[in-house]
Formats: sequence, structure tokens, C-alpha cells
Amino acid sequence: MQDNDLRILRAAAIPTALVGLIAVIVAAFLSGTKGALGAGIGVFVVAAFFTISLTAVAYAARISPTMMMAAAMGTFFAKILVLAVLLEYFQDATVWNPRAFGLTVIVCTICWTIGEARGFMRLRMLYVDPEGKVPGQLGEKR
Repeated sequence: MQDNDLRILRAAAIPTALVGLIAVIVAAFLSGTKGALGAGIGVFVVAAFFTISLTAVAYAARISPTMMMAAAMGTFFAKILVLAVLLEYFQDATVWNPRAFGLTVIVCTICWTIGEARGFMRLRMLYVDPEGKVPGQLGEKR
């Protein structure tokens, strides 16, 4: 993982952890231990999903832009599928509060997305290769 990727990860993970902590406290206050456990699991799921996704995209970016897009789309669909399976499987869970889990996942996902976007906007990255060559020109000058 490159330094830019780590900065983006920090820009998203730190606010999400703070929002997740608040969600766990609120869920504990409203639903007790089961609510806190559900919210805690929600924070963990969001952090794990998005960290894996960012890592996969960062690795694929070193290969090619096409692979980066494929990794982004693949991890996006995998996250949606796994989250749907988790929600369906744990719908009637009695060990923890599924409502606290669901609401925490939604809030932390929004927070992570905003943090990641903010991290991208603060990067000082060139999006054009200044040394790049134009296809079809073999070193000739115009």
C-alpha cells in the first residue's frame, strides 16, 4: 500500500471509529448490552469491508487502471452480497440487536464514504502523467 492509500485509509477510518463509538454508546443506552453488541459488530463489518476494498483497489492500481476498476466493482458487489447475506442470516438474532446493527452499518458507511472522499480531495496527486507520450508520435515534435 502506498503512502497516499494510507492517508485515505486514515481519513476514512478515524471519523468512522469515532462515529462507531458514539453509535455503540447510544445503542447501549437505548437497547442495553444487546444494542451495544449489535452496533459494535456493525462498526467492525463496515471497517473490515471498506479496508479490504481499499486494499484490493490499491493493489490493483499498481497493475493497471482497468484492473483497478475491476477490483473496485468486484469488491463493491461482494460487499453488497455479503452484507445482504449477513442481514438475512442474522435477521432473527437474539444475542444482539439487529436494528442497532443495521443502523450502525448505515451511519458508518456514510461516514466512511464521506471520509474517503474528503481524503481523496486533500491528496496532492497528479492525475495526468507529465512525462507521458502521446500514442502515434514516435518522438517527433510538432
